[in-house]
Amino acid sequence: MFRMTKLTDYGIVLLTHFAAHDDRVAHTARELAQETRLPLPTVGKLLKQLSKGGLLASQRGTKGGYILARPPREITVSAIIATLEGPVAITECNGMTRCEHESFCSTRPNWQIINETIRGSLEGLTLADMTRPLARRISLPTAFALPARAPEGRSAL
Repeated sequence: MFRMTKLTDYGIVLLTHFAAHDDRVAHTARELAQETRLPLPTVGKLLKQLSKGGLLASQRGTKGGYILARPPREITVSAIIATLEGPVAITECNGMTRCEHESFCSTRPNWQIINETIRGSLEGLTLADMTRPLARRISLPTAFALPARAPEGRSAL
């Protein structure tokens, strides 16, 4: 099963909270933990990772805390996942790593297309989009459309 970690899910929840509120006001870890109902140690860990990854900026002082490093429309879900988990891919055939079987693997080109499709969909979805219900459905390219089901006993091809 392809699945994001709970930590990445929580990271998206935190960043969405930033995007849904005034992004120029700094938020503390304690405040974010209370408002999102996430454990304070987890929030602290995520804030450090997201800051190190360039998605958040930290501010010191009496009104210190964290703010978004860029506007929500410039932060993609793909960038968030990559910051917290590494490159977005469901197989090792992601174009970024070498596989010992790639020279003779007949499915590698298809897996690369699948990985690119998933990555492209996540790059097209921004933090600003995550603050509201999605009005559009993400559809797969025609190459991945399943053939229509034929009536019982007949072939669809």
